[in-house]
Amino acid sequence: MKIAMIGHKVIPSRRGGIEKVLTTLCPIMVERGNEVTCYNRSSDRVENEYVGTVERKTYRGVRLKKAVTLPVRGVSAMIASFTAAIAASFGRYDVLHFHAEGPCAAMWIPKLFGKKCVATVHGLDWQREKWGKGFASKYIHLGEKMLAKYADEIIVLSKSAQDYFKETYQRDAVIIPNGIEKPNRKEADEIKKLYGLEKDGYICIVSRLTAEKGIHYLIDAYNQIKTDKKLVIAGDTSDTDEYVALLKEKAKKNPNIYFTGFISGDVLNEIYTNAYAACLPSDLEGMSLSLLEALSYGNAVLCSDIPENTAVAEEHALYFQKGNTQELAEKLQELCDNAELAERLRCGTEEFILSKYNWIDVAEKTCSLYRSILKKGR
Repeated sequence: MKIAMIGHKVIPSRRGGIEKVLTTLCPIMVERGNEVTCYNRSSDRVENEYVGTVERKTYRGVRLKKAVTLPVRGVSAMIASFTAAIAASFGRYDVLHFHAEGPCAAMWIPKLFGKKCVATVHGLDWQREKWGKGFASKYIHLGEKMLAKYADEIIVLSKSAQDYFKETYQRDAVIIPNGIEKPNRKEADEIKKLYGLEKDGYICIVSRLTAEKGIHYLIDAYNQIKTDKKLVIAGDTSDTDEYVALLKEKAKKNPNIYFTGFISGDVLNEIYTNAYAACLPSDLEGMSLSLLEALSYGNAVLCSDIPENTAVAEEHALYFQKGNTQELAEKLQELCDNAELAERLRCGTEEFILSKYNWIDVAEKTCSLYRSILKKGR
């Protein structure tokens, strides 16, 4: 089969959840005999971790093409989704696979050409606080309506999202969750040099710095507790400079709170390997790759009790009520004070998560969905 991927920033990359998914998933699809093309935004570049992995516009067998756009905040993604949709409409693809709701606003174009289209909803993006209630939120909501109307199949990551599309649009959606790879464990070498971090000496959160990730709750809670463990916030802005400024204002009086910015490669592996615990205080998720990663490294995990988290971690995490900073502080203090609790949370976690979620299954289920669409078409 010939498949075109539309809606991401750039592949290969770890810059966001969609990018991490496609960077892993697309080469597996190629290994299984498919031809996969990713339409990268012309304004984006691969990060240093992947320099040298792209040769002749190809990454591990995945073809890379440019979706022409402008490097302008707020419109880059919109323009790229339309130019990619137009280009793919004239390509000899069996299936066009759109990722995220906003890019699906352009789905009507390939449908005019009789193309088969799949949409993966990685989260109900119009609910994200960074988009507010203005044009951006309305545009993303338009994309949701377009995919509900035109997509041959809809893929979601959770039961709650599946229920949402059934109740709102009377559309059936297929649940195909994300996968996770085996952890690449690293001793605390680079992080000791860069940040002075030692094994089990810190709590980490690896996340885009956006309001729905709940990092402000975590900083407020951490400022209330007594511990010698540091708080490491690994991630960068995502068109959310004002929110990042708010976080740094909350943290400025506490020298034990570290902002690393965007990290990847060995530094990221070291952060996960050597953390005492990982925290994910999200208000909103599709299916958190950070949660999967933390669990795969056998971290003791403390996270909010939203269904998207509890369905993934089950009994292998400690939970607090979403948005309840006081309860988060209490659970965080308990975890810091009780090494036996942390060890119980770690026990069996890696084996559990790696057996439950793997990219081979994701690739097989996705390709099976493509085949069923094409079979119906014939």
